[in-house]
Amino acid sequence: MVRFNERTLTARPTAARPDTHPSAPPHHPRATLALTSAATGVALMTYTAPAVSLPDTAAALHTPLSAQAWLLNGTPLGLAALLLVAGSLADDYGRRRVFLAGTLALGLTTALSGLATSTWVFTLTRVAQGAASAAILASSLGLLVTAFPSPRGRLHATGVWGAFVSGGIAVGPLVSGAIPDWRLAYVVLGAAALAVAGLALGRLSESRAPRGGRPDVLGALTFGSALVALVAALTLGRDGWLRAPVGLLLAAAVVLLGLFALVETRVAKTPMIDLGLLRHPRFLASSAGGLFTGLTVIGLFSFLPALLQQALGMSAMDTAWLFLLWSGVSFTVALQAKRLAGRVAPRRQLAAGFLLHAVGALTMLGAIGSGSWTRLLPGLVLGGVGSGLLNAALPLLAVESVPVARAAMGSGAQQTFRYIGSCAGVALTIALVTSSGGGLARGADVAMVVSAGLAALGAVAVGVLRERG
Repeated sequence: MVRFNERTLTARPTAARPDTHPSAPPHHPRATLALTSAATGVALMTYTAPAVSLPDTAAALHTPLSAQAWLLNGTPLGLAALLLVAGSLADDYGRRRVFLAGTLALGLTTALSGLATSTWVFTLTRVAQGAASAAILASSLGLLVTAFPSPRGRLHATGVWGAFVSGGIAVGPLVSGAIPDWRLAYVVLGAAALAVAGLALGRLSESRAPRGGRPDVLGALTFGSALVALVAALTLGRDGWLRAPVGLLLAAAVVLLGLFALVETRVAKTPMIDLGLLRHPRFLASSAGGLFTGLTVIGLFSFLPALLQQALGMSAMDTAWLFLLWSGVSFTVALQAKRLAGRVAPRRQLAAGFLLHAVGALTMLGAIGSGSWTRLLPGLVLGGVGSGLLNAALPLLAVESVPVARAAMGSGAQQTFRYIGSCAGVALTIALVTSSGGGLARGADVAMVVSAGLAALGAVAVGVLRERG
């Protein structure tokens, strides 16, 4: 088990030299940054593609309204279940190896989504895309930390990578909306992922942090199963939290998480995660930031485009362009936010991002009921600025919250919380919008108020988790 103290957490990345595989060729920082950012962008494009094509997809697959949350939650389920596992495997057995496997798998599984003929087949391919994306996202930051060992280089690399998270979110709906056939859109995105995999074959250097011992198979099984049970319960809960299947899944998740903790502390010789990290404010802030980002930002904006089509009669392409205002601002802010480093701590950036999202959500109140999409514009801009700050600060905080040799694990841990939050946020948003007695307009306002309240709570959570001297 990896042991460290507060000083280890803030150690300079120059200590990562032993992390490089002895037989690896020299690192090519620019190529590494370009390829990991491109793969991350494609992964986020596949993640957000259903945002504007949800009505067409649901109609083609004959998906009832009560099951549409599965069409959106398939990918975050795979992400949440496997991010921590993928990060641990990347650190121990090769970040390049895990990255290439994930990119190749993303291409194949995304193309298969376009061939799905039922809700459950489509959902299973989306879960597989989430698993492949987990390998990409967790290994990318590990590759970048090794390719950019200086603090300034790491700041630049994580800033660009975070901007491509926003960029992928922005472009995904545009691609999906621009292509008339939603099935063809998935084939195009799958081909893009395969192209990135081909380009990466000869341009990435291997790096790892071998600890010895066998893979933590038991830890991976218990943790992955616990998250699958939890996400399934959160998704099914929108139809009634007191139903027996929901209660059984929640109970199973609690039991499996207890078993995971036991495995990591008593059984595994090389555990996926040192649970002692939970005593460190920086790691807790990183995890809380990921959780509330998924719960508030992703939860609201994943369903908003479909809501605009249903309530205002907007076309898929029109909603994609409107969505671009939010995600495009987010991309621009994330790309420029690295200039704040050294003057504003990542934790404070997170708090500011959550507060801006809260204000943006409240600004959009009444827009759906008025039938005017222009009333959404100020809130989309404010929310985009907040999302950009979050996407810039989260990757930097993820790699700084763990020893440099476990950068991929740190990324996987944070993003695990992010996509657990997104599953809960999507399910909650759909439940609030569709269950209100006042129709979609009233439900949308309730969802926006709840999202704003949770974002404010997120700001408080990351604000109180201060570093100890």
